[in-house]
Amino acid sequence: MRFALPTALTILLAGSFAASAACDVKGLKLEDEIADKKELRKAANEQTVRDLRTLRDAAIVLDAFKFEPECERLVVILKQLTAQPVKTIERGGDTDEEKADEIEEAREPKAPTKAK
Repeated sequence: MRFALPTALTILLAGSFAASAACDVKGLKLEDEIADKKELRKAANEQTVRDLRTLRDAAIVLDAFKFEPECERLVVILKQLTAQPVKTIERGGDTDEEKADEIEEAREPKAPTKAK
């Protein structure tokens, strides 16, 4: 359930900014690439898949804020990473799920601390 909000945000942003042809995030077809690559479907590589999706989401945000060159660069990087999933998995190297959970927890918004 914790991935529902980022997924919904991705869908909304992708739909809202699909008219912007400067950065072709939609053309990545990342979910199709993940489904087509057996290496990326393995449970041991869940963190790599999360990382790819995070990069895709970052490209959408960059495009939304009109950072087209940066978005385009990120799309190129994602294409390279998905073209060679074995190499990508090896480069990522860290499949420590506890560390991934800690990072995910660190991403959660925190309430502001009260001034004393």
